Amino acid sequence: MNRTTHTIAVIVNDQPGVLQRVSGLFGRRGFNIESITVGASEEEGLSRMVIVTTGDDHMLEQIEKQLYKIIDVIKVINLSSQAMVDRELALIKVKAEPKERPEVLGVVETFRASIVDIGPATLVVQVVGDSKKIEAMVELLKPYGIREISRTGVTAMIRGSITDSK
Repeated sequence: MNRTTHTIAVIVNDQPGVLQRVSGLFGRRGFNIESITVGASEEEGLSRMVIVTTGDDHMLEQIEKQLYKIIDVIKVINLSSQAMVDRELALIKVKAEPKERPEVLGVVETFRASIVDIGPATLVVQVVGDSKKIEAMVELLKPYGIREISRTGVTAMIRGSITDSK
């Protein structure tokens, strides 16, 4: 079985309970959600969910069919079948005594990340990029002592002038 990562966008009515129904569908079917982000779309009254899941093409087809059975689902788009832009944001609180800070700042600069908070013995680093960039940054900061990590999950859209909402 060829298991690959799929990124799908789901355009839904902005109604209470829609997120629960969508995520419940995945759970009932035994499909794993690796990442989910939800926010307002370009059209008032509609929200965009970006879901990252892993499975074969048959599983993806089943997910799409099941999603369309949810009354508030307007459209399902397989973003990973097209050229797409995907990004994630992470905040990483790392132990950094003043003497270690120049080394940590070197890592931050290399990844084009930024320091968004400085404490007496910690720094909070903000990094934006694809999941591999986030994971690489985490690995390089581990030796300093990561205190906390908060990640947004992936958000994505089709590249170029093609839009998925029309």
